[in-house]
Amino acid sequence: MSTPVSLPVLLAADSVTRRFGEVTAVLDVSMTVAAGEVVGLLGANGAGKTTLIRMLLGLLPVTAGEVRLLGGPPDRQRRRRLGYVSQGLGLYTDLTVTENLAFVARIYGAPVPPLPPALAAHADRLVADVSLGLQRQLAFTCALLHTPDVLVLDEPTSGVDALARADLWDTIREQAAAGVGALVTTHYMQEAQQCDRLLLMSEGSLVAHGSEADIIAGTTAVEVQAEDWSAAFAALESAGEPVTLAGRSVRVADADAHGIAATLAAAGVTAHVRSVPATIEERMTVLARASNHP
Repeated sequence: MSTPVSLPVLLAADSVTRRFGEVTAVLDVSMTVAAGEVVGLLGANGAGKTTLIRMLLGLLPVTAGEVRLLGGPPDRQRRRRLGYVSQGLGLYTDLTVTENLAFVARIYGAPVPPLPPALAAHADRLVADVSLGLQRQLAFTCALLHTPDVLVLDEPTSGVDALARADLWDTIREQAAAGVGALVTTHYMQEAQQCDRLLLMSEGSLVAHGSEADIIAGTTAVEVQAEDWSAAFAALESAGEPVTLAGRSVRVADADAHGIAATLAAAGVTAHVRSVPATIEERMTVLARASNHP
């Protein structure tokens, strides 16, 4: 797995595999995160993203391969230089917003930072009583308060409104500009576009990596414009095509326009069909289908 030239590697996996009995959750994955870059880790639920993260952080032993955090094993000392937001957030719901922040600051021997304005308005409320979006903002604030060298963020903006997501991503980019390496999982493809590199996982394996343009490469999709778009969707879905909706347009990833037109005509659906560049989501669909049907 290539790393930006001259940048030190802060987080790495070399041919990492993790099995749970007969189930292989992660298979032979190699990846890196270098100082000053934001790497997006993408994949459907169950693709192995969280298992990989837990191995990278030393929270789960590897079955095979090796992980490195800041040049060595992910031990307690190195993890003190890490900022981590898990899917479960790691907050104490029976403490207030301020008490959670003060508790984490004391653990790291760091000063208590001021709360962002949105959180400051709820400073004395129990975490259990504030919204999920505010909880995620608090977890992110806690992850940054000790000035970490590495950030690992497992869906940090899930359930957060669009403005708060933008603020969080501004902070992530600011951290990267200061030399912090960040590994971020997200289901929002607009956020994936803010990453320097992307890693795509499917069925526990790394199926693609690089920039968005690198991953999409020459993949195309077929766009279908039909007055009765629901009939077009149903006809293509019945034919087993990987069909999606974009507004009122029906799209089919990695398909032949003439074949799609013939399928629609056979179903009695009148439509305008054309080939268009694929999106990152469509490329992920193609790669997932390929990994499931080698």
